[in-house]
Amino acid sequence: MAPERVARALTGARILVTGGAGFLGSHIVRQLASIPCEILRAGRTAAPPPAPEGPARIVDVVGDVRRRRFWQQRLPGMDLVCHCAAQTSGAAADADPVTDFDTNVRPLVHLADLGRDGGRRPIVLLAGTVTELGMPQRLPADHTHPDDPKTLYDLHKWMAGRYLLYAVRAGALRGAVLRLPNLYGPGPMAAHPDRGVLNRMIRKALDGGPLTVYGAGDSVRDYLYVEDAARAFLMAAAAVEPVNGRHWVLGSGAGHTIAQAFQLVAEQAARLTGRPVPVVHQEPPAAQPAIDARHFVADPAPFTRATGWRPQTTLAEGIARTLAALQAPMTADRA
Repeated sequence: MAPERVARALTGARILVTGGAGFLGSHIVRQLASIPCEILRAGRTAAPPPAPEGPARIVDVVGDVRRRRFWQQRLPGMDLVCHCAAQTSGAAADADPVTDFDTNVRPLVHLADLGRDGGRRPIVLLAGTVTELGMPQRLPADHTHPDDPKTLYDLHKWMAGRYLLYAVRAGALRGAVLRLPNLYGPGPMAAHPDRGVLNRMIRKALDGGPLTVYGAGDSVRDYLYVEDAARAFLMAAAAVEPVNGRHWVLGSGAGHTIAQAFQLVAEQAARLTGRPVPVVHQEPPAAQPAIDARHFVADPAPFTRATGWRPQTTLAEGIARTLAALQAPMTADRA
């Protein structure tokens, strides 16, 4: 259910959600479904999952966000665009930088250009990543931390955000970049093994494990429950003037080492299934990117002051909910 202030702001709005059947996008659509609005759920497949119930009118559209024609057809008349469609793998970006650029940067080039045509200026909220900061120099980190992307993937995400903010400064669009930390929670499995790691461990724990920690697992992460992340997009849309033209760093504000998070998954899964879930340590791969050794904790306070958003789900609560949600279909399959 969307907060009341969000419902008032978005009632009657026309909203485009790219990647609308994906992990983050599907949760944004689900929360928007409780508002009387029109949602275009855009994806690359003609067989999306069933639309969530609610007063919203949800229309599924198929298209390629890399193509200018997609935006020419879908952008006119939109009040809000939640742009979640992306290539999310660092390894895939290294293997094919051109495709990564086309997928993650080119859509924002089209948006920035088409926005200059005049008329209604939609709000565009872009899903960014906290790794655009590189190796943080201070923690917790907020939007004032300098950017220093260390990988091609992060560089392209940073470039996409800069195109959006350029378009805002030029008066073509309104919008902001919401930089997200490690997301987890119920929803579609990430397509690449270097993304959605905590969700993969949760699924593996339900199968009995083991859960593999590379090295000591002492790198600190900020894990944000996906429903909290989705709600941040809605609350940013309802507070567009305070957030407009900037990037924002989101997170739970609580740091956990990778080993702590995996151990929490193992303990909760063991209580749920009645089977022990081992956690094992092994040497990290020789080709592991340096960015994987980073420590990160967000300071979401500036975004909270701008929008009223606060993370509501602790890591323990979120893992428990995810375990329960993922166990249900597995139990049904085995019945």
